[in-house]
Amino acid sequence: MQNKPFIYRFPIQYLGLRYAGWAKQNNAKTVQGTLERCIRYVLGHEQFRTLGASRTDAGVSANQAFFCLYVASEIENIGSFHEAINRNLPPDIRVGEGRVVDASFNIIQDVASKEYHYHVAYGEKFHPFHAGTLSFFPEDLAVEEMKEAIKIFIGKHDFRRFCSADKVSDSYEREILHAEVLHHPLAGIDDFPKKSLLIKLRGAGFLRYQIRIMVQALVDLGAGKVSKEGLKDALKSLEKSPITQAAPANGLVLFKVEFKT
Repeated sequence: MQNKPFIYRFPIQYLGLRYAGWAKQNNAKTVQGTLERCIRYVLGHEQFRTLGASRTDAGVSANQAFFCLYVASEIENIGSFHEAINRNLPPDIRVGEGRVVDASFNIIQDVASKEYHYHVAYGEKFHPFHAGTLSFFPEDLAVEEMKEAIKIFIGKHDFRRFCSADKVSDSYEREILHAEVLHHPLAGIDDFPKKSLLIKLRGAGFLRYQIRIMVQALVDLGAGKVSKEGLKDALKSLEKSPITQAAPANGLVLFKVEFKT
């Protein structure tokens, strides 16, 4: 590839159920690997590379993620290119129309915020058709208590007890810009479960498994297994062991990515 490739930014949506995450792996089906095989076919060469704005884990879906395509030669018709990509992608991945970006744009460092949604059903098990993006918890949950407890996460905190046990970082401090627990907007519509919640979390960046552990901690609180004071204490603790296990991946959706420019 030439020293100064042409750079295009594309939005992308995918259902993560069949994939071992975003990032390419040698012996597993991933979103990036599937995407690059398709791009290689449409371009007819391998003089390109892709870089995603977020490396979602296995089973995690995306409503609005982004990737940059760095390619040696200019794409003459970007609209036709993205249509050809979609014709050849499997139905659980869709690429939006891209645009040219300047060489100064950094798809990782120029992210202003990421908003994740976690979809929860509780009590009675739901219709299997919703399993791609809806997690099930058998306990009846104290929803109002969860709505109050999630507010303690807002602001800058040390989240070392809310991330993967093998995560090693110079700083475990992250800032939560917005956090709320809502009754799910689809609750009770057709066969969508009446007892369902939508948990929204937005921040500039997150530690590995941070959102899923935060969600599980909230579910544990709703089930009476941990107190609000226990969550506050965990945010002040210097222990490195997670406060609880991570909630299932299939309930997590990268809802929106916003850039600084």
